[in-house]
Amino acid sequence: MAKKMIVPVVLSLGLMAGAIPVNSVFAQQANQAQISKKWNERANVPLFVKERIADKFSASTPSNALAYLEKNAVKTGIKNPGKNLKVKGVEKDELGMTHVRFHQSINGLNVEGAEMIVHFNEDNEVVSVNGRINQTITDDAVDTAASLSSDAALRVALSDVNAPKELTYEPTADLVVYPFEGENHTAYKVNVNFMGDEPGNWFVFVDAKTGAVIDKYNGLMHAEEMKTQKGAGKGVHGDHREIHITQVKESGTGTKFALADYAHKNLEGIFTYDAKNDNNASNDTLYVGNSAAFVGDYDRAAVDAHYNSEKVYDYFLNEHGRNSLDGKGMAIVSRVHYGQNYNNASWNGRWMTYGDGDGEFFISLSAGLDVAAHEMTHGVITHSANLVYRHQPGALNESFADVFGALVDDDDWEIGEDIMAPAAKADGVTRLRSLSDPNSVVVSNPQRAAYGSGVYPAHMDEYYPMPTSVDNGGVHVNSSIPNHAAYLIGEEIGRQKLGQIYYRALTVYLTPNSEFSDARRAIVQSAIDLYGEGSDEEAAVNAGFDAVGIY
Repeated sequence: MAKKMIVPVVLSLGLMAGAIPVNSVFAQQANQAQISKKWNERANVPLFVKERIADKFSASTPSNALAYLEKNAVKTGIKNPGKNLKVKGVEKDELGMTHVRFHQSINGLNVEGAEMIVHFNEDNEVVSVNGRINQTITDDAVDTAASLSSDAALRVALSDVNAPKELTYEPTADLVVYPFEGENHTAYKVNVNFMGDEPGNWFVFVDAKTGAVIDKYNGLMHAEEMKTQKGAGKGVHGDHREIHITQVKESGTGTKFALADYAHKNLEGIFTYDAKNDNNASNDTLYVGNSAAFVGDYDRAAVDAHYNSEKVYDYFLNEHGRNSLDGKGMAIVSRVHYGQNYNNASWNGRWMTYGDGDGEFFISLSAGLDVAAHEMTHGVITHSANLVYRHQPGALNESFADVFGALVDDDDWEIGEDIMAPAAKADGVTRLRSLSDPNSVVVSNPQRAAYGSGVYPAHMDEYYPMPTSVDNGGVHVNSSIPNHAAYLIGEEIGRQKLGQIYYRALTVYLTPNSEFSDARRAIVQSAIDLYGEGSDEEAAVNAGFDAVGIY
């Protein structure tokens, strides 16, 4: 009889913050829930204003966006926009629209997660405004002076997350205003990233006056001239792969061939590294072979990671005009053979990491094109909406990664079918999630399953009310609700239109604290932008979200 499989954390931006004792969570649950309800009504207020009679300006500029907001302060709920908003960026899209994105701020400090966007049409008319704002900022005086130095805050954060001596990149500490549990804190937002047995991309909020840790979460989203040439390899499943490689010369060993692709214009390159199963990032090296044919058993995971990275890059470039994950040609880096029997793949804010699997539940995770697309989409999200990796924003982060995973690997609407090991398949576990039929997949992690029906939800009636300490508030489970909406929409209008609408919503309308209802508004508006008000596409989007109970 086949043994039961327990699903590890997979396809994740990160492992979960498990530092909060269970007893303390439940001991204060009633009181905290009451405070949270009162607080969230004004500290994270959704904003979506759509103009029927647009205000026309001479140009689509930040100053004119602020002039609109000053004039419409009652309508938007934003007091003193000229004082309390900072320009984050201005983008013009292929429709001729201009989008001015603002941080909410106080005394020059950004309010964490509070962003809004003013949208101009091609005639310089403001047609809509959306985002999430903190309405307590102008009412409550916030002392934004810091008593603690950034170096001291960094030391606190490193200690709090038990960071190893070796970090993957230099940590950062930015002073922000952080709304949390009834108070606007002045805090350092410290980002610490490391690999090892329990890799982390931690965001730790350290009180800038007392040095106490207010909150934290793991956001791991689980010069010689070189000439690129065509090479070949064999993937995990034995598929023949054509790949771009580069000749390198090593002292004493002659010419070798590296998984380094410089063939794409305005892209820094696509690189695949060997992590050598040792959990020591300092030992990672560019994957190099003795010939242009990478056909050994150990090569297979690297070949698939390299090949799939190029496929996902091509998708975003050809379908959406996006040059790499940041839209500016950043290098695309993968690391394979991570850890020992590691059942995970992740985006850590800089690169993708793929484990080899344990051979029972997973095989090498780089074998899945949808897995690569999922992780690389997390990179796109980091450089666009930057959805916070907790609760509904985190579930949207996972959902958009799944949706684009299914769009790139367009054989079906399943996620992870190519990385399941024989023993898992024998137990009937043939994929990780299903966009077409979420209820058909069991939530095998018992800690998560305890909060719901035991299968992935397809409707808000089946929502799993998880605390932050479990799956970051249900990011991998509740994501299947908007996933199913995307499937229903895609079946109605086709994958290509679905991708166009979702990409626009992600890069033009969503902000870090967007929730499911915000996503519906953003996706509906994107359908209207692209295909017109009253179009079949708009109707399909509304019907898809109606069907899953996101209103």
